[in-house]
Parts: sequence; C-alpha cells; structure tokens
Amino acid sequence: MLQRPRGTRDFLPDEMERRRAVEANLREKATRWGYREVCTPEFEELELFTIRSGAGIIGEMYVFEDKGGRKMALRPEITAPVLRMFVSEAKVLPKPLRWYYFADCFRYERPQKGRYRQFWQFGVELIGADTPRSDAEAILLADDLLRAAGIPCDLHVGHLAPMKHLLQGLELGAQAKAMAFLDKRDFDGLTPFLAGIGRDDLVPRLRDLAHARTLDELFAVTGEIPEKKRIGEIVEILDKNSLVYTLDFGIARGLDYYTGMVFEGFAPNLGAENQVLGGGAYRLAHLFGGDDVPSCGFAIGFDRLMVSLGEVKADRKVRVAICTTEEGRIRGFEVAKAFRDRGICAELDLLDRNLGAQMAHAAKAADFAVILGQREVATGTVTLKDLQSGEQKVTPLDTAVAEVAARVPR
Repeated sequence: MLQRPRGTRDFLPDEMERRRAVEANLREKATRWGYREVCTPEFEELELFTIRSGAGIIGEMYVFEDKGGRKMALRPEITAPVLRMFVSEAKVLPKPLRWYYFADCFRYERPQKGRYRQFWQFGVELIGADTPRSDAEAILLADDLLRAAGIPCDLHVGHLAPMKHLLQGLELGAQAKAMAFLDKRDFDGLTPFLAGIGRDDLVPRLRDLAHARTLDELFAVTGEIPEKKRIGEIVEILDKNSLVYTLDFGIARGLDYYTGMVFEGFAPNLGAENQVLGGGAYRLAHLFGGDDVPSCGFAIGFDRLMVSLGEVKADRKVRVAICTTEEGRIRGFEVAKAFRDRGICAELDLLDRNLGAQMAHAAKAADFAVILGQREVATGTVTLKDLQSGEQKVTPLDTAVAEVAARVPR
C-alpha cells in the first residue's frame, strides 16, 4: 500500500471543516483591518531564497531542476515571494499596501508534533509604511487574529535597536552570533563567546537587556539611543489599546532580515515548540531589484495553531437526506435542487438501497428526511420528517424547503 510522504498529512472532511472554520475567522478579521488576499506560486527560482539566506538554506528545502535546467524550489516561506511579487507586479500601487495570504510551505526537516514538511501559514505584509503606527498596527492585528482563532497567546514585543546599540563595534558575524545566543537566552554560550573575542564586558549589560520589562529598565541599560522616541510611541499605542503583552528586548529574529520592531507569540499549551507567531519590521524589496521599501509583517503557524486549539467544532450545516422508492428516484434530483438553491445541503441515495435502509442512514447523517414514494410523486408533494423529533407530515415542496430553511442558522 502506498503511504503519504513523511512529514505530510491527509485531512478527512471533519478535520477540513475545523481548519476552514478557523481559517475563515482569520480571513474575516484581516479583511476588517483593510487587508486583501494575495497568492504566489508554490515554487519559485531557488535564488529568491538563497539571495537573502545564503546557500546553507538549500539543505532545508525541496530543490529541483526543471526541464529547462532552471533551479527551482518549493517555497519554504512566503514573505520573500510576496516581496518578489510586489517588485514585479505592484511597486507603483499606492502605499501602504495591506496584504494577507494563507498558503502551504515546504521544508525538509525532522517531523514532530506541530512541525511538518508541508505546513500552512497565515501571514500579513504591510508594505510601504515606516512609522511607529505601522509597527503598532501589525502587533495589534496579530493579537486580534489570534483572538479570532480562539487561542490564548503570550505576546512578546521588542526592538532590535537596543541590542544593536550594545553590540556596535563588533563585526557583523560576531554580532549575529551574539544575537543568536541572546535570542535563545543562552548565556552559558554567550559568555565564553564574548570572552573569546575580548568583549566579556558586554555580558552583564546584555543580560540586563534581556530581562528588561519596562522602558525605564531598558534605557537604564542602553542610555539615550536614536530610536528611543519611536519605541516609546509603539509602547504607548499598545498600552492605550489595552494590549496584554511582555516587553522583551532579547528577541533577535535575524540580524540580516529584521530592521527594527520584532515580536513573537507563544501558545502556553504546546510545550517546548510553543511559538505560533513571529514577525517584525524588515526591508527585502531591494534584494529583488526594487527600491528599499520598508515593510512590516508576521506569519502565524497555522498547524501549531490548530494543535493548540485542540478540538475545534465547526458550525454544523443543516443536512437533508432525500429518501426515495424506485418511483421517486428521478424526481429526487428536482427536490434536492430545490433545497440546494436555498443554500441547504441535500444528499441523494446513489446505492439503490431500499427505503428502510435509506432512512437508517439518514438518521445517522442528516437532520431531515424528505421521502418520495409513489404517493408523493403522484400528488406532487413530499413527506418531510424531522429526524430529531420524529415528527413528519406531507406538504408541498416549497413549504418543506421553507420550513427547513427557517432552521438554518443565520
């Protein structure tokens, strides 16, 4: 028997309905904020991803050569494709652009709970704005989306400027390593690394930076920095919108990618792999041939989100089973269409089962049974049976449709 590829999943109808219900909440909420959906190809030229991250990322990707000899890759993330699309298709559009996407990505890594080789992201990109208000909007929208999904989340907000200020004077490679240690709170690794390059004097200040939870604590560590006013304005907006979050200036998220504000979201019930959201301010468009356009965005790991949510119940649709004798099979299609035209799910028996077997199946799968026998066909009526109460009556088709429609949630 052929099996699905390792690190992928099959989704049966119940699971798909749950996923679509959560996805619909995210889409609706993003739309309220003025964001519109975009879509990019599932595969791109390999260079799109290596131009920023280097050739080392190839080992984590699905890479192939097409029939024209071009090196291609299944997308491992979607921000780079969206910015490539912006440069090639939309750079003349009025700014800022508010875009969102929901799509699958592919990474060749060890599968584990909440981490797969094919996974889905819901993401947002705000392109062409570089103000404290744009930073705050991204954070507030992220929180709104997670609330719409129904997930409790521990939101951490930071800014790279204080960390870069303390690390100025180190070469870029050393800065990147120090930031990586700090991002993981790995002071056991950070201390000998900085000692090895003669800068162990930075350890106490970096430790205090990572533990700073107020602006006063932050600027007591850094002193005056050019970004002080901007950071203060972001925090003021978040506080006046009653956002529950933690200031965390130990977040790094990549020296060569993010340029300012950064933030992450954690689900408390996922154990060690508990990050469900990450984002911040960045500049990528110039790498793909465009102007140096400021952007801000984030991505939600949809699969981890679903694991965190646990058992999600999708809205149940009212279902009608059309049960017929042999005489009613042809008319059954007309009756089913009348219900479907009113937005009601209607199913026909396709297995030539007798009426008793059809009714037994309907009792397990439907809310109403519409019975078509010789009498109903002759009189142009239907028998409508409420499978919950057991009540049934002979009625004109349009009356039956109206009664069932009245039971459909609005």
